[in-house]
Amino acid sequence: MTMAEQDTDPMRALLGLKDERASVRLRTALAVGTAPDPRFVDKLVERSAVETEFFVRDMLTWALTRHPVSLTLPRLVAEVRSRRSQARSQALHTLSKIGDRRAWPSITPAVLSDADDEVARSAWRAAVVLVPDGEEAALASALAGQLGRGDRETQLSLSRALVALDEAAVPVVEAAASDPVPLVRAHALATRQLLRDPDAGFGPAIEEAKRVVALGGPGSGGR
Repeated sequence: MTMAEQDTDPMRALLGLKDERASVRLRTALAVGTAPDPRFVDKLVERSAVETEFFVRDMLTWALTRHPVSLTLPRLVAEVRSRRSQARSQALHTLSKIGDRRAWPSITPAVLSDADDEVARSAWRAAVVLVPDGEEAALASALAGQLGRGDRETQLSLSRALVALDEAAVPVVEAAASDPVPLVRAHALATRQLLRDPDAGFGPAIEEAKRVVALGGPGSGGR
């Protein structure tokens, strides 16, 4: 039996995905993705929920994208409702990589406002990939409700999601630029700057927005 055959044998693959060595888990995920087998889907999803190493999680996602959507989609959609935050986050991340819009109903308002920042960030990224035509404005409105949330990385993720929606995001960002809550207003101003100039850095934009808010400058204006 070759090394690849050992890694894709169901029992050996199960053991390999649980091996204490990250290099073994990575190699196993690579082998499973290289030779897709329906028997591996559940194990890949289960491992994604608990894997501690980022690069292994990324390989698990890749391996899942190599399997038939008819098998992965129902399993991942169910995982979005898991009580475990990493399970939800990884499922959403993988759904964004698969890109099948049949997963859109799983992106609920509750998912978009998940209390866990990493889950919410994954939901925002997935949402802009999966949103059906004509639903962009509603999604932008839901995302705008999260303005001002979290640390800089979380805010950057949200701003990027809104920028990805382009014109659909303009009205809600403009409205939020006059929000009475300073954190919301500053985040909206920074996002508005990115909508105007997507190449602008978020760091300078948010610092300038905070300065404007602190000085009591105007919050809204024409694009």
